[in-house]
Amino acid sequence: MTQSLFDQRRAAVKPDSAAGGPVVVIGAGPYGLSVAAHLRAASVPVRIFGEVMGSWRHAMATGMFLKSTPAATDLSAPASRARLTDFCREAGEEELTELTPIPCETFVRYGMWFAQQYVGTIDAARVSVVERAGTGFTLRLEGGEEFGARAVVVATGLGALAHIPRELRQLAPDGPGPQAAVSHTSQHTDLSVFAGRHVAVVGGGQSALESAALLHEAGAHVQVLVRAPRVRWGARPQLERSWGQRLAVPASPLGTGWVLAAVCRTPGAVRHLPARARMLLFRRALGPSGGWWLRERVEGVVPVRTACRIQRADLAGGQVRLRLMGGSGGTGGLAVDHVLAATGYRMDVDALLFLSPSVRQAVGRVPGSKAPRLSGAFESSVPRLYFTGSLAAPTFGPMLRFVAGTEFAARRVTARVRQHELHC
Repeated sequence: MTQSLFDQRRAAVKPDSAAGGPVVVIGAGPYGLSVAAHLRAASVPVRIFGEVMGSWRHAMATGMFLKSTPAATDLSAPASRARLTDFCREAGEEELTELTPIPCETFVRYGMWFAQQYVGTIDAARVSVVERAGTGFTLRLEGGEEFGARAVVVATGLGALAHIPRELRQLAPDGPGPQAAVSHTSQHTDLSVFAGRHVAVVGGGQSALESAALLHEAGAHVQVLVRAPRVRWGARPQLERSWGQRLAVPASPLGTGWVLAAVCRTPGAVRHLPARARMLLFRRALGPSGGWWLRERVEGVVPVRTACRIQRADLAGGQVRLRLMGGSGGTGGLAVDHVLAATGYRMDVDALLFLSPSVRQAVGRVPGSKAPRLSGAFESSVPRLYFTGSLAAPTFGPMLRFVAGTEFAARRVTARVRQHELHC
């Protein structure tokens, strides 16, 4: 069988040249930037690829806010003045408190400032292929450049992992245009394109509820379809808590309560739980809910149908006709111009098409999922291939789904990379 041009070139890359190459970080969001900052501070040669804060710039609608608090939104660098509050102070931004919802645009500016201060050069080129070569890897960029790398850190965020339920997937095209019948919330930056149209938002979490508020405020006719029997809202933070309150209900970057406090304090210990327990924790430790500050923009303003499931979706007369089943077992119909799926993401290594088929096949999975099985240093079963962020959450717990996990991941990956260097 004739080798492809890439295979021929890859074969020409000597294993020792790949092992002696840089560490490559794929993704320039919070996790990619944090890992790169720690690697560079440790004098590890590193190349980072991606658009700085790309997912936050292109997968979040204008006007959205972060659900997390300022204390849980810091990127990680070994330097002492790399926090969100440091950026706000230097940029002359208003001071943020626990009662201040953080605009996504502020967080994007923080990420870009962090990149300039602690990361340096970032290549916007897209990595198209990662293949193993000896003890390292060969990478190819979309522009055609090929080079060797001693290690690869996957920090690509959630873009490729967006999930649309099976009942709606057949009506979802590849593009997110406003005339499409079905799309995912991650495909939109401007929800005003739906002004005057009838839109059903599917989901009961922050993305669904905030999208519904923005759609309503932009002039769309919107209603929310929620599977759960009720919509859950976060509690307004208490700035002053007694010693007894702090002991009974401890705080954590993800909220209050002993479970969340435990998984945030010891994500390394979560990895040692049985796989079934970890997956249960991953799926249920933080159920869908809306931020406390969003409630007044939705409740009593936007129609919300709870205990509702979509049985079927069809196109008819230019509209999407949904067949719904309510909590009582009854059925009903709903016709809308568009369905916006705020239905989350699926942790699936096979969705990362820049990893060659042989690499994807070699990555071991967490039992009961398609997420990568990782060591305590975020290393997969493919030596020197690391996964951070949400893809690591089924191993280390829910903190890795949020920015709050960047320091834990960056320190562990960096320590392991340096350990590899010492043994080379």
